[in-house]
Amino acid sequence: MQHALYRAAKADPGRRFHALRDKVFRGDVLWRAWVAVRRNNSAPGIDKATLAQVEEYGIDWLLGELGGELREGSYRPLPTRRVFIPKPGTTEQRPLSIPAVRDRVVQAAVKIVLEPIFEADMLPCSFGFRPKRAAHDALQVLVDESWQGRRWVVETDIANCFSAIPHDKLMQAVHASVTRRSSNWCGRCCAPG
Repeated sequence: MQHALYRAAKADPGRRFHALRDKVFRGDVLWRAWVAVRRNNSAPGIDKATLAQVEEYGIDWLLGELGGELREGSYRPLPTRRVFIPKPGTTEQRPLSIPAVRDRVVQAAVKIVLEPIFEADMLPCSFGFRPKRAAHDALQVLVDESWQGRRWVVETDIANCFSAIPHDKLMQAVHASVTRRSSNWCGRCCAPG
């Protein structure tokens, strides 16, 4: 599915995608999303449900429930648990919102479906938060460019980048690329109405 979405997006950069919602609640997509969430091994959300408790409850049961809620349009995410973690090298603390396990599974499923569409538009020089790319890949580009005679590197950091991004404009940009039909998304967690 991801390869087909990527190829379609790459072949026609202006293409708008419809009816992606049914891909999010597919059993194989939800299972793969669970594997990604489990691998991350993160803290519990506001409901205090740990990964071990979710496994005790039953993964197939949880994924079946989520799939049904997504299919029916009744899925609603829980509020996130807000914690503050220290910023390295400073006395400042960075806010971190921790979703419930079930919400992380849905987020991972949406990522599985949307990522190949957006990945098709990415430039080869972009490395941040992309699949199969890491800091070492970016470093190798710098080494290669250095051997080609390039001598300048510019690094920037935008203070409070994620909190400074206007959420409504970001969602409009996502909407422009991935069009929904009136009943395709729940409107609260997946895409703007």
